[in-house]
Formats: sequence, C-alpha cells, structure tokens
Amino acid sequence: MKRAIITGASSGIGAEMAREFSRRGYEVALLARRADLLDQLSKELPHATPIACDVTDSAAVHDAVARHGPFDVAVANAGVGVTAWAAKSVADAELMMRVNYFGLLYLFDAVVPSMMERRSGHFAGIASIAGLRGLPTSSGYSASKAAIQAFLEAARVELAAFNIRVTTVNPGFVVTAMTEKNKFKMPFLMKADRAARIIVDGIERGARVVEFPRPMSMFMRLGRNVPSALWDRVIGRYALREVDPSKVRR
Repeated sequence: MKRAIITGASSGIGAEMAREFSRRGYEVALLARRADLLDQLSKELPHATPIACDVTDSAAVHDAVARHGPFDVAVANAGVGVTAWAAKSVADAELMMRVNYFGLLYLFDAVVPSMMERRSGHFAGIASIAGLRGLPTSSGYSASKAAIQAFLEAARVELAAFNIRVTTVNPGFVVTAMTEKNKFKMPFLMKADRAARIIVDGIERGARVVEFPRPMSMFMRLGRNVPSALWDRVIGRYALREVDPSKVRR
C-alpha cells in the first residue's frame, strides 16, 4: 500500500485530498495543528494517522516524518492567506512566508532525503495561480506562492536524477475557510472536493504542473507577458477588493 503525508489536512483542500488518496488505496498521514478535526477525519478513512503538528516548527515536522515515515508521496498543502495592502502587511507577509513557504521547505527537508536514498518518491506543493504575478491586496500571499513555484521548479530538475517527481499545484479560487472571508466575487470558484480530484489526478500521472481552472490559468499566464502598464490598468480594480475581517484566520 502506498503511503502519503499531507500537511494542512484538517480542512479544505487538504482534507479532501486525504479522502481522495484514501479512496485510491493510499494509507494517509494527516498533519495539521487542529487535533480535533484530524481525529474526526481519521475516523472516516480506513488507513489514516492523525498527527497534530505546526508546519512552522521544523523540529516537529522532522520528528513526525521520522516517526511515521517513510512516504511515497508528500503534499505540502498547509497555507494561510491574508488580504491586505503591501504598505500595511509586513507582519502578515511574514506569517504567510512562515506557513506557506517555510512550512513547505520543512516537509521537503524531512521527506526528500529518504526518497533520494530509495530513489523513489513524489513531492507536491500547493502554490497558487496568484503566484504567477503580483496581485494587489495579495502582495504577501502572491510572494509566498511565487517562492514555492521557483523552489519547486529548481527542485524538480535536481531530483529527476533520483527518480523523484516534483509537482507544482496552482489552484485558483477554491471554497475553503481561507476564501470564505472574501466579500468580492471570486471568478471560477471551485468546490474543494473537485479541486482535490484534479490535484490527485495530476500527482498520479506525474504532472510537473497542475493548474486550474483553465480560464483563470490562461488569463494569468497571458498576464505574465503583457507590458506592466497594461497589466496595472487591467488589474487595478482588484486593489479595491474587500474581505470580512471577522473571518480572517491567522
């Protein structure tokens, strides 16, 4: 039986990926801070291990992997998003880097050496379409996801010689606790279970990049190549986006 570890597995895309991997016959290790939610989810799944752990604690992540590994697949999914202007979001940007980027690095550092020894394995990181180009009111979030994309792009080439696959996942808007705070209309909003199926399908076929939904992907890919003056004019209206402060999770 193949074994997968998923961070941020207590809710949202992470929980749905756990269900999807389990349906496909995987044993799953569920890593997140909220032990109560992990316990509930683990009871649904036939071969699941809940691991209460903060991904920003490198020692704790390494200990969890040492105790419960090795793993065939590792998915760095844990993430946080705070909507704020760049001039007001240094503390929030630091938080997002710790969770989104360094949380991924700590899992990578914990699982990849064993994969290199076995010359087998698959590492996937959940980035975002928002990492393809800086979005107003999402500067810190975009930066953290762009960092993930750059890191995984380099790691993919480096690890190919060890028969280790690396997948970058760039979702658009997905119905999760992270997006429920948004008061603006989210284009092509997708349910988490559908997103999870797309992601796990991509991992199982060894895709280098999994990016969805297609219309949003095409818009952002095109946006990477348009002149900055045109980009600023097109995307400027997003600087007025609003969120519900009572639903901002930190």
